[in-house]
Amino acid sequence: MSDSELHYLISALRGYLDELRETGVDGLPYDDDRKDPVVPFVVAEEPASMTTDVTVGEISGCDSLENIRRELGDCRRCSLGEKRTNLVFGVGNANADIAFVGEAPGRDEDLRGEPFVGEAGQLLTKIVLAMGLAREDVYICNVLKCRPPNNRNPQPDEIESCEPFLLRQLQAISPKVIVALGTFAAQTLLRTREPISRLRGRFHDYHGIPLMPTFHPAYLLRNPAMKREVWDDMKTVLKKLGREPAVAPKADEKG
Repeated sequence: MSDSELHYLISALRGYLDELRETGVDGLPYDDDRKDPVVPFVVAEEPASMTTDVTVGEISGCDSLENIRRELGDCRRCSLGEKRTNLVFGVGNANADIAFVGEAPGRDEDLRGEPFVGEAGQLLTKIVLAMGLAREDVYICNVLKCRPPNNRNPQPDEIESCEPFLLRQLQAISPKVIVALGTFAAQTLLRTREPISRLRGRFHDYHGIPLMPTFHPAYLLRNPAMKREVWDDMKTVLKKLGREPAVAPKADEKG
């Protein structure tokens, strides 16, 4: 098998496993005589040094996005810093009412140094436009600032290095609502292993900020029928903000 074929196989398998996670499947059946007939997916453990009892008001309130980015510098706090092309900090309105948080940069984001600029990012832009907003009106970032090799799931040490900066970013922006895009972002921010299919559709608390989990745009590209659920989530977000969506797209164009 060639390297390109192997890479394609790995990418296809990862996409399949991500789809299973999104729909609430926690493991795969294993045909063996072992006691546990299910092989569970590996989920990053919560770093022991990170706590969840800090409210937004207790985090340093004098931060600015410029200061946080300056402090990150040419970050080498974990091994991802040695392999990336560009650090992907975040983009958008520093005073946004809505902050979208994804998992980690992909190939296109790594090359350009901007989050959500690939095919999934284009779909996110359509979602934002359907909400009656522009990308410049919201803030977009990821849990990780550097691309994991082959787009694998972030590791605990990588989260431990990056998440404090994400929390400070969100404090600096002080959005009225956070939208967590996909299983990994939602589980990381909410410190839970609940699948996105059970988390979405209702608000959760993230250090005092309402957080709405929803499916990742990349998942929607593979499962366009789920766009309706995401659109329902976004309408709930807009209602929270006292806003109305733009003219609703057709059923097959939502998102």
